[in-house]
Amino acid sequence: MRLFKFDQEIPFMSLRVPAMLLSAFLVIGSIVSLAFNQLNWGLDFTGGTVIEVGYEGAADLSEVRRQLQQAEFGDAVVQNFGSSLDVLIRLAPREGVKAATMGDQVMAALRSDGQQVEMRRIEFVGPQVGQELTEQGGLAMLVALICILMYVAMRFEWRFGVGSVAALAHDVIITLGLFSILQLEFDLTVLAALLAVIGYSLNDTIVVMDRIRENFRKLRKGSPEEIINWSLTQTFNRTVITSLTTVLVLLALFFKGGALIHGFATALLMGVIIGTYSSIYVASSISLAMGISKEDLMPPEVEKEGADQDPLV
Repeated sequence: MRLFKFDQEIPFMSLRVPAMLLSAFLVIGSIVSLAFNQLNWGLDFTGGTVIEVGYEGAADLSEVRRQLQQAEFGDAVVQNFGSSLDVLIRLAPREGVKAATMGDQVMAALRSDGQQVEMRRIEFVGPQVGQELTEQGGLAMLVALICILMYVAMRFEWRFGVGSVAALAHDVIITLGLFSILQLEFDLTVLAALLAVIGYSLNDTIVVMDRIRENFRKLRKGSPEEIINWSLTQTFNRTVITSLTTVLVLLALFFKGGALIHGFATALLMGVIIGTYSSIYVASSISLAMGISKEDLMPPEVEKEGADQDPLV
């Protein structure tokens, strides 16, 4: 199936300078936001107690906060969870107080005005576990990027490896930056989504790199920029179809998947869109800027036995 049919190349690389400036702006903005706003760490990383409760009617969050304030839970984070009837309460860990006891105290405070409030679930994560998850999650992404760099450098060419890892780092940083700017909760499901984004973006980049290498070897004429343009044009249909079908599924998860996977769907949706852009502009533009050429991608010549001997002897 082909959405578009192109008889000539699309000059993707003619926009590489504006695209790189846009990417630099987004990456710097994301890093600044991560430095000052930081991430809205979920319970998986911070530790503490989370309580989900259900009301018969729409919950008044300001009244819920007032009730918890009177019960000496002034640090509680209160928000709707999926609907106006469901409320999620996050509490920092309290030394010497069990999660079950804390849950009973919270429920007593919420029922103090006679409302019917149902406890849906209560979870507790220790701060030490949260710190270990933070370290291991960051280490997992770092190891993934290093392994990808080694694979692409050996499979294709080291310039492609640098371009691919730069594109993947670009995708992760911007996705994290959006979570920081919007203050969306960052939990283990979002971390899993980021690792999935790395895999998705890498797959798209590998397809582009493979076509570029093939065309460098096959086309006798044309500058590196023209060959990259033609390779991107040839893979454009595949990129659009793959991204579009993935985005449609993620939109269904985003709107209908429920609050538990909302962060997961959001991170993947952001990552797929950014990853599609980066596989076209970031990875290819960096490889071109580093001077990739036909000679770098030609297979090594294998000398035949006896080729060095004089044929007249």
